[in-house]
Amino acid sequence: MLQGIKRIDTHEWEVPVGFVAGMRVPARFFLSELLGESLEPGAIQQLANVATMPGIIKNSLAMPDIHWGYGFPIGGVAAFDLTEGVISPGGVGFDINCGVRLLTTPLVKKDITGRHDLIETLFHGVPTGVGAKSALRVTGQELDTMMVKGARWAVEAGFGEQNDLVRCEEGGFMKEANPKEVSAKAKQRGIPQGGTLGSGNHFLELQVVSEIYDQTAANAFGLTKDQVCCMIHCGSRGLGHQVCTDHLKVLEGATRRYQIKLPDRQLACAPISSPEGRAYFGAMAASANYAWANRQLITHTTRQILKKMFSIDDKEMPLVYDVAHNVAKIEEHLVDGRKVKVCVHRKGATRSFGPHTADIPDKLSSVGQPVIIPGSMGTPSFVLRGTSKAMERTFGSTCHGAGRVMSRTQAKKKFSGKEVMAVLARQGIFVKAPNEAAIADEAPDVYKSSQEVVRVVHEVGLSLLVARLQPLGGIKG
Repeated sequence: MLQGIKRIDTHEWEVPVGFVAGMRVPARFFLSELLGESLEPGAIQQLANVATMPGIIKNSLAMPDIHWGYGFPIGGVAAFDLTEGVISPGGVGFDINCGVRLLTTPLVKKDITGRHDLIETLFHGVPTGVGAKSALRVTGQELDTMMVKGARWAVEAGFGEQNDLVRCEEGGFMKEANPKEVSAKAKQRGIPQGGTLGSGNHFLELQVVSEIYDQTAANAFGLTKDQVCCMIHCGSRGLGHQVCTDHLKVLEGATRRYQIKLPDRQLACAPISSPEGRAYFGAMAASANYAWANRQLITHTTRQILKKMFSIDDKEMPLVYDVAHNVAKIEEHLVDGRKVKVCVHRKGATRSFGPHTADIPDKLSSVGQPVIIPGSMGTPSFVLRGTSKAMERTFGSTCHGAGRVMSRTQAKKKFSGKEVMAVLARQGIFVKAPNEAAIADEAPDVYKSSQEVVRVVHEVGLSLLVARLQPLGGIKG
């Protein structure tokens, strides 16, 4: 581990005040020694840099999938006081509300084994890859409504079930959305992309429940052994990326205007209550809503394909849950014995609200919020549940995935997409992508072990294991 880092517990480490000049609070991160072998010094530097930001509360935090990012490290979490604190695009990311949702089906593994035609049909049904465009065409006014209502817009338009909204974080929309703060260029990019998967690490994957760890929680979530599930991972596409780009420029100026001293210009920010802060928050929330609508549209397409191929009904494919990875939200948390509203930034981190917490569906309240942690191609994904310990220690947050250990450029040099596909095929996993390069840069070996990352959060108690899901096949962006 890096010099100056203190070990607090088996998987908990502290970066003390003074590691970087101007730190207001210590930084804490959760990591096993095995994962520590791939820890980037730059990611710890970024974590410490976050601790210098005005109004930060308790700690700058990072999950075991920590790796270097823009501004905040990916896996970073920070909460800010609403009066003295700031909001920063670097704490949210360019892919606003990149997130993941999980659907169950009445199918079992043998029903889809060898069904390459199913993956082919999904690939042709869900537009995938850089610049992918949807058959759905919305007007500018409809896009504004989409950005206000989020997943609710899609359900009201006939693309889903009312219960889908119950099983979405925030009910599938943030009320603070303000489309007026979204530029014309961002809207132009968003109009043709609703219902598209996009590129990078985004995917739609069919999986089988291979192991149940917590039967009570699994029953509540609707998960059974050998059941086929569908996981959808995508975000706000070009619209969210443009919103981040546009507001970064504004907030770089605001950082100087409000005389905020930062060790890294990528942490550009503004007071939450300032005009610039409110403008970014409104545009970010609008982008988050677009992402929820996007995942809802993909869900509808997936259900229609499965319905046609297997003669099953939409209601037999309920949503387990939908969680956001890249977002800043106003939430109420216990701080120094008092319930206070704070602005929580989660950058490559997932909400993990414990039992009997607000914003959890009544039927799930006794077990806690479903937490969905995707693996990489060829490695398992996991369903966990939120905990009271996460509420106490990480503002209700946990990890969001495996975390990269290799850049996409390095991956393309080291791996052949064709060879990766062949290896996966020998494991019974059929993968389809727009090109071989998209497979190479998402090869399983470019990620940390999803099992090890999940083991850490389970043993620390930030979220607890419910089920393991093995990949059967999927489409990649």
